[in-house]
Amino acid sequence: MRSACRAEHVGSLLRPAELLRARQAGMKAEQRRQLEDEFILRAIRRQQEIGLDILTDGELRRRNFMSDFLDAVAGFDTDNAVARSWAGNTPAPVSRVTGIVTSKLHQIAPLTGHEVGFLQTHAPGKFKITLPSATQFPAISYQRGITDRVYSSPSLLLSDIVGIMRAELQQLGARGVNYIQIDAPRYSYYMDPKWQKWIRTEMQQEPEAALLESVAADNACLEAARGPGVTLAIHLCRGNNRSHWYAEGGYDAIAEHLFSTLAVDRFLLEYDDERSGSFAPLRFIPKGKTVVLGLISSKRPQLEQKSELIRRIHQASRYVPLENLALSPQCGFASTAEGNLLSEEDQWAKLRLVVETAREVWP
Repeated sequence: MRSACRAEHVGSLLRPAELLRARQAGMKAEQRRQLEDEFILRAIRRQQEIGLDILTDGELRRRNFMSDFLDAVAGFDTDNAVARSWAGNTPAPVSRVTGIVTSKLHQIAPLTGHEVGFLQTHAPGKFKITLPSATQFPAISYQRGITDRVYSSPSLLLSDIVGIMRAELQQLGARGVNYIQIDAPRYSYYMDPKWQKWIRTEMQQEPEAALLESVAADNACLEAARGPGVTLAIHLCRGNNRSHWYAEGGYDAIAEHLFSTLAVDRFLLEYDDERSGSFAPLRFIPKGKTVVLGLISSKRPQLEQKSELIRRIHQASRYVPLENLALSPQCGFASTAEGNLLSEEDQWAKLRLVVETAREVWP
């Protein structure tokens, strides 16, 4: 699967309007679960019909891409959040995707157990489970004057999160999940000068040291799931909330250390516009590892041209052999439940384009 899986998507799909309305209306948990089951089955069938090589449940049970962790781990005050700056062509969204850590973290429920069982029973093909990187939370859930009462530094908070994530990843491997992907948007902080400054002033860390710590943390988590037949992947982006983003810059600043050190088989990389920089940093991808090129935008409704996608794939093959490349959208379609600013028809058209392009490049 590590290189033969040519056509995939990052994980999340747009929530059907009926499901969004049910949540807003406060539908009882059991009824909502039945509705989620129905729409997940529908999404799985659609992915299979299109011909995607790997299936997901669309993260349709989640409020956002990391809400499984927030629901399963006590210690977050989800009524409050550290403010984030978003960029885009429409008014910036209100960011309520996480909360502030106010007490010692402890796990109170499985993170993804309910998702895994359903997919193992109902997915007609290979599927993947996605989880947020442990590095996500010290950056957005640590507030000085509050969190430092229980964790004196972001590093100590990260250490506890790694322990929780390791246990979950180990269980996923034991349950036979053979594709595990961690979503790690916070690496974009090390690419963008304004966020490098933020690391120094707000997290009170040097970016170079924080990067080393982040890679070590993700590797410690991934190590727990490593086993025969298990594909491990990481997805890197620059923010994705209602078609907005928060960071810009190519991978150049972090590529050599990140690509050569992260213990994954597949890198799902954002490459849909000029904010992502050039393909040159891909020269640091180790031999035999796969790069999934995120060339198709999940933020815009406009459909890309297949000829341009093929041209860019061959351009990237100057740095990574064609047999070690694959294709996907640059990010999920709904990192938050509200989703990006395009329709479900747009979404499925883009996923069909992923498959059609991949089949032409890799017959």
